[in-house]
Amino acid sequence: MASRLGLFGLFLAAILPVIAAVTFTVPQQAHTGTYKYAPLDPAPVGISFEFFAFPSYFTNVTATNQCLSNWKDLTGVWPPIRIGGTTQDRAQYDSATSAYVVYSVSNPADAPASLTFGSKFLTLAGSYAGSVVVGLNRGKNNIQNTISAAKIAVSEVKNLLAIELGNEPEYYSRNGQPIAAGSWSPAIDAASQNNWDISVGSAVNKKPIIQAGNSNDSPPTWGAAELIATENATVKQYVQTYAHHNYPGGSVTSLMSHKGISSNLHVFDADVAAALKEGKPYVFGETNSVSGGGAAGVSPTFGAGLWTMDYVLRASYSNISRTYFHHGTVGNCQYCFWGRYSMGAPYYGAYAATALLAKASYLTALDDGTTNYAAYVSFGSDGKPLRALLYNSDYFGGSGTRTSQPFELRGLTGSSLKAKRLTAGSAMARVDQGGAVSFGGQTFTDGSCTVAGTEAVESLTVSNGQITATVKASEALLVYLQ
Repeated sequence: MASRLGLFGLFLAAILPVIAAVTFTVPQQAHTGTYKYAPLDPAPVGISFEFFAFPSYFTNVTATNQCLSNWKDLTGVWPPIRIGGTTQDRAQYDSATSAYVVYSVSNPADAPASLTFGSKFLTLAGSYAGSVVVGLNRGKNNIQNTISAAKIAVSEVKNLLAIELGNEPEYYSRNGQPIAAGSWSPAIDAASQNNWDISVGSAVNKKPIIQAGNSNDSPPTWGAAELIATENATVKQYVQTYAHHNYPGGSVTSLMSHKGISSNLHVFDADVAAALKEGKPYVFGETNSVSGGGAAGVSPTFGAGLWTMDYVLRASYSNISRTYFHHGTVGNCQYCFWGRYSMGAPYYGAYAATALLAKASYLTALDDGTTNYAAYVSFGSDGKPLRALLYNSDYFGGSGTRTSQPFELRGLTGSSLKAKRLTAGSAMARVDQGGAVSFGGQTFTDGSCTVAGTEAVESLTVSNGQITATVKASEALLVYLQ
């Protein structure tokens, strides 16, 4: 009997595929070996709030402050926020109003076609403890109104990082914006931006103060390199950062693909290089999974959460300093990380990315971005490795066999390491539909964003300076190296 069982075992071994581990070596010091190392912003993950909806997020949505505070608890720094979007170019400053914003809509799910805002709006922005970017109107071509608002922003927003002058100007002509009356092109827009940068910057007597660019079309057209080529020294002294918007779109499978994420971000390489050459940071000033508030079958899923995680990390590795994830109309936002009543799966991915980057000074990718398997390592200010994140972007939709991928990490010290797993029932799991999504065994409470559940920490044995960790399809593992 024993011999028959042995033969049966050999038969199974012969017919079952053996999945080879993907192998990476962890550098013992940043800036060694053949890897590229990117410097990190103290808080790379930020939030962009649609202009008209911003006051509601901070006065009517309980989870907002707690969700931001959760990240601050990891990094020691409040996340950066940006206030802007399509409605910033529909908004006029009204010094007489005592309201945050004034507008009317026939359906609460709609964004207003026009609105006004008062100084109270900017005082609210000034109450936030993290850095703030405020987007103001250029589309209406009323520069004096914008200057009046900019002066209040400078006086009221104590952590004001920058002012944007207009949002996605490539769409001004089709949207009937007065500034684009007649002809409109990247060159005409660049001249307009440059003039406004100088006029507004000099009026508020601050430099650098402008977040320039803010287009959404894929570079090089409407990109930072194209814009920078038109700027003279006077304009450049007012520019704080260069920003672009990005909404990759697609299915859950294509969105969460590590290879696809890497490919998408390479589109911005030349623009990032152009900004860095000027000594200016390059940021994604507005981004999320699918434009227009998201897609119901894609944006609220765990797969979109995995995209969020990998996208942040690959962007940071690509020298994109900060990534501001857009949050639109409260109650009508498929890609939002949180709302009044429920959490979104993407928040978990953003949290996992923040956990890897927290209090780190440098980041490297151990993989080349051409497969479904990713490995990142963050490093402290002393150059020592802090944490590694392993990501298996193979798609698992919830049916059939869920495959696993072994990851082998070499160059390690000690006898054991701790790890936390980012996981869900499938890539299609949705928190708002009862899907079980967790990071380290814990969840974030609907409506409040407080951490719930018992922390689950895994132990990985180090043998001969290496570990082997198994990561299921549509899953990630954060490994603590210290």
